[in-house]
Amino acid sequence: MEFSTDILIIGGGPASIVVAGTARKYYPKKSITIIKDKETSIVPCGIPYMTASLEKPQDNTMSFAGLEKDGVKIVIDRAKEIKRQEKKVLTEKGDIYTYEKLVLATGSKPIQPKIKGFELENVFPIFKDFNYLVKMIEKIKESKNIVVLGGGFIGVEFADEISNLNGKNVYLVEMQPNILLNSFDREFSVLAQDKLIEKGVKVFTNTKVEEIIGSRQVEKVLLSDGRVIEADVVVCGLGGIPNTVLAAESGLDMGRGKGIWVDEYMRTSDRNVFAVGDCAGKRDFFTRRDNPVMLASIATAEARIAGANLYELKVIRENKGTIGIFSTYVSGLVLASAGLTENSAKKENFEVVVGNCEGVDKHPAGLPHRSKLKIKLIFSKQSGILMGGQVAGGFSAGEIINIIGMGIQRNVSLTELETLQMATHPYLTPAPTKYHLVIAAQDALKNFSRG
Repeated sequence: MEFSTDILIIGGGPASIVVAGTARKYYPKKSITIIKDKETSIVPCGIPYMTASLEKPQDNTMSFAGLEKDGVKIVIDRAKEIKRQEKKVLTEKGDIYTYEKLVLATGSKPIQPKIKGFELENVFPIFKDFNYLVKMIEKIKESKNIVVLGGGFIGVEFADEISNLNGKNVYLVEMQPNILLNSFDREFSVLAQDKLIEKGVKVFTNTKVEEIIGSRQVEKVLLSDGRVIEADVVVCGLGGIPNTVLAAESGLDMGRGKGIWVDEYMRTSDRNVFAVGDCAGKRDFFTRRDNPVMLASIATAEARIAGANLYELKVIRENKGTIGIFSTYVSGLVLASAGLTENSAKKENFEVVVGNCEGVDKHPAGLPHRSKLKIKLIFSKQSGILMGGQVAGGFSAGEIINIIGMGIQRNVSLTELETLQMATHPYLTPAPTKYHLVIAAQDALKNFSRG
């Protein structure tokens, strides 16, 4: 059958929900259809927490009911071809959808390394498929020896979660010198590493998996240093690559990066086709180089831009690149990062000045439920502009990093942070006399003066 819709969205993740909701707000008279290939959509960031923290895996699903109440049509099918000249999308069920505007929110696919034995049973890349993940979690729970590949956010969070289950031997294997090293300087990444080790996770850094051994299913893992680990399950948390097959086959430009080429308003090389989220190309805020950061927070920001600007440019985009704002939780410790680390800034040959502060997140420090707070800020040595920041501490760190992210986006200077006006309360914040962002800025100013 052939159907007609004004706005057609392909994808079942957070970006598709936000595009549809935003488009409904700005273009209330337009018909909107979402095609997604899974009946049940999951919250991507919550996948590791389906293992132990959530009472049941179903608690990590997303509802499209609100959109349906607003008149958005939800179709369970797989888009298999885009005919851009005819403005049509063909599906696996044999249906045809004509559109005025098309939004690709096709997400990403898990990286599957070329390791001998990777095809064995109970080796699990992280597919965003609810039924697949339920099967994986069931297998983890009934197994004793679990090896996690990759010391990035996914791998670290899985290792931490699995260690909360009784009777598990958990191994985390990372090829870099420290875990989380792409997003944090070493003094922050070791905090997470120490937490995992305290919980009994065996962390192997500077180490690769050479082979996954077994006859039908995984039995052992051979490491690059010659060690052999008993393994009932291997969880592959190595990140993802943009899912661009549909776009590439339709002839859309891929640009020089790994995702679909888009302009500042998420328009592809075809003005009637937009791309958002993991499938869309990303450019670094500071260097404009390819920066394939895959986060739901970035996807939803891009989705709001696309949804508002489908027919006219209603919302002018002032953020000209991907900052990269991350946060994670490891056994009571919150780690968060935004923009450049000191290490990444130096690799790009930026001259930087660093400011640090450590203290507690309440005042006076004797109040209950206090947490240690550690902040590091990175500024341009020449201009004093904020270029990055890292935070470690309690739950407040998750919002402090968003303040830092906004400061980077708005080119806030060192002196502006030093004179920051803030609300404080004994139970909620550090003391106004020792507010950590201000003290870190003052520390940088001292170092700036020495330079």
